[in-house]
Amino acid sequence: MPDIAKLLWPKTVAVVGASSDTHGLRGRILEVMLSHPFKGTIYPVSRSAAEVQGYKAYRSVAELPEPADLAILIIPAEFIPDELERCGRAGVKAAVILSSGFAEEPGEAGQRMQAAIRATARRYDMAVTGPNTEGFANIAAALCPTFSPAMDVTAGPLTPAQPLGTGEVSVISQSGGLGFAFFDRARGRNLKFRHIVTTGNEAALEASDVVDYLLDEGETDVFLLLLEDVKTPEKFRRAADKALKAGKPLIVAKIGQTEPGRRAVASHTAALAGSHAAYRAIFQHHGVIEGTDFDEMIDLAAGFLACADKLPAGKRMGICTSSGGAGVWMADACVRAGLEVPELDAATRAKIDALIPSYGTSQNPVDSTAQGVHQLGYATFARLVAQSPQIDGVIVVVTARRSAFLADDQAKLAALARETKKPIFLWTYTLPAEKSVEIVNDAGYPLFKNADSCARAMCAMAGYRALRERLLRPPRTSAWKPDRTAAQAMLAASASVLCEWKARPLLATYGIAGGETGELVRSAAEAQAVAEKFAKPMALKVQSAGITHKTEADCVAINIGQDAVGVTFDRLLANARRHAPPDHIDGVLVQPMAPAGREIILGVARDATWGPLLMMGLGGVLVEALGDVALAPVPLDHDAARGLLGRLKGAKLLGAHRGAPPADVEALVELMVRLSHFAADHADEVAEIDLNPVIVHARGQGVSIVDALIVRHPLHRTQRGAAE
Repeated sequence: MPDIAKLLWPKTVAVVGASSDTHGLRGRILEVMLSHPFKGTIYPVSRSAAEVQGYKAYRSVAELPEPADLAILIIPAEFIPDELERCGRAGVKAAVILSSGFAEEPGEAGQRMQAAIRATARRYDMAVTGPNTEGFANIAAALCPTFSPAMDVTAGPLTPAQPLGTGEVSVISQSGGLGFAFFDRARGRNLKFRHIVTTGNEAALEASDVVDYLLDEGETDVFLLLLEDVKTPEKFRRAADKALKAGKPLIVAKIGQTEPGRRAVASHTAALAGSHAAYRAIFQHHGVIEGTDFDEMIDLAAGFLACADKLPAGKRMGICTSSGGAGVWMADACVRAGLEVPELDAATRAKIDALIPSYGTSQNPVDSTAQGVHQLGYATFARLVAQSPQIDGVIVVVTARRSAFLADDQAKLAALARETKKPIFLWTYTLPAEKSVEIVNDAGYPLFKNADSCARAMCAMAGYRALRERLLRPPRTSAWKPDRTAAQAMLAASASVLCEWKARPLLATYGIAGGETGELVRSAAEAQAVAEKFAKPMALKVQSAGITHKTEADCVAINIGQDAVGVTFDRLLANARRHAPPDHIDGVLVQPMAPAGREIILGVARDATWGPLLMMGLGGVLVEALGDVALAPVPLDHDAARGLLGRLKGAKLLGAHRGAPPADVEALVELMVRLSHFAADHADEVAEIDLNPVIVHARGQGVSIVDALIVRHPLHRTQRGAAE
């Protein structure tokens, strides 16, 4: 890994292509750099000018009076590969390539130049960002090699006079303009930023590399990321795990979620946007918080900065307000976000009732009324609500249009922020005066202007704490041991598609079973004999690798009485022969019907970026109609499997419901864990797994796997076919 410190903390910087024309980008970047008090040395490099913006210019990086740590390249794309090579020979250890016209352009020329950049960076072990980037800003060093107008000295100071909290925020963005937009839009929120790094096409360094470096640096407390794609999934997952263990939240916006968005991403940075459902699964698994727009992500950052040491232990919110309607508004926002607003306990209510007029209420939201707040202030009621054992966090509803009242309450608010162990947010339903923002932030609180964003921030913080605590718990030990060797041997000998009859023995090597296996028969008489042996209603299913969708092909029949089994066998076999040649039909599987229960689907599919993902959903064969599914990367432990199950909208249906006993969730979780390990262990061999439906019976009665299908990876199908 190249030394990213040379990129972000250089002592000497060469600007290759620098110009005195500040109306163009080549002049703008040097102008912005010189306008800030960077303590290092900046050398303009120009082949056509002896002096640039009052500084002596040099014809090449080789002629500088000392080696440059960092080179900023802003010259036409066709000259970049050779110039980067010259930088490497001159001992330059880092470069920022702002020029565009590489892999994001149609045709092969741009791709070849980008490949040359990658090769040169590797050859000289250089830390290179770009091409097609907007540079970066090291706020702590006052180094801003960018042409972004957000970094103009006239745009405002780099750091707020009174920052919110004690932590710092860093932005890493594949989009240049949007990266600096986070900083610009957060100026009025008094967040202290440390780095803004835009990575562009990522020919060499990726966003994950920068996150990893900044985690080691140890000064960034909250990360804001904007991603178009992830080029090296393993890097991203390692960095995400590292951040979660360190308690440094990654707040990520993944753009390119729609088809038009994916097309735009491809033309913007030549990235493949990928399946957003898969990205979301990875984010949820690794504790990455997904953001949807600038303001929401800045709100999330503000919440974490202000309450880093007191994240909510649960999702029970207390709301106190002087406006009844605004309190109701916030209560609705909390419920939409996934929070709870429980009624306060009797002891807390009694304390509040003693302080508010009779027309107020202490139930939650606490309506202290304007009179109550004017007499005692916001802090008094926030303190009482925070003391309730029924509450994990507090949201105080205020009007911040006039700052005088908040100023009068500032000392009490500051004392409460120091003393409470629960997070407290303030939401203003009027636009805040600038002075009000300063007062609230100085007292130690984030001030929100959007009720839904405020509630989502609190919910995200609660979820982050819960996931982090789960990750840090010792893993559950299990006596279960899969027979990997047997599974590998069976896979090696198998065809490209394994229908249920062949999939079940393979899955059994991992202890994956459930329900009656039944018997494979090849005649109506054999089918009748099996049915008589079980003496139950039967299910008949054609077994053929060429018929993977048996229902659509009318090759499955259920609830068949004993007297109709033979006739049904003949009908199904005739249907099968319309879809597959006779030598591709193994027979008909005859099984007793499984007992009733809740139907789900379990499966594994391979994402092009993230590899195998476990998928589960409610509804079994109706899963496509219901659309209630959740994904997670494999393998899963038991806690992660329960977490995945909890993400289903209809997860409550697995509990006691309308007279039905609770389902055997523990058996389902065990099945999920074992299937995920099978998929992970044989990821190179297995492309798809489909267990559908799986019937979850009442607690203690296990699960039944009603149908199973395994599809091998195309590469291994080809290899086996060649061997045969």
